[in-house]
Amino acid sequence: MTGHTHRKDDRLRRLRKIEGQVRGLQRMVDEDRYCIDILTQVSAVTRALQAFSLDLLDEHMRTCVAEAVTRGGDEAESKLREAGDAIARLVRS
Repeated sequence: MTGHTHRKDDRLRRLRKIEGQVRGLQRMVDEDRYCIDILTQVSAVTRALQAFSLDLLDEHMRTCVAEAVTRGGDEAESKLREAGDAIARLVRS
């Protein structure tokens, strides 16, 4: 079982909300809205995606990575490396 399965409905609801925000951005561009207003909405979408990512990463660390570390061996090393790479990607974005 993946770590996020028990919160699937919540995660999908959050993603649908973000999707709606992105559609709102498309409408703003289509309607030639003021650039600063669009940029404000871009910032809101970015923050929402960052919050989603951090929540998912936290869940991954507490479940998948913790379980692998408990078992030890190559899988633990792989999961730790994988998590580190994901964190690096999030920091760069």
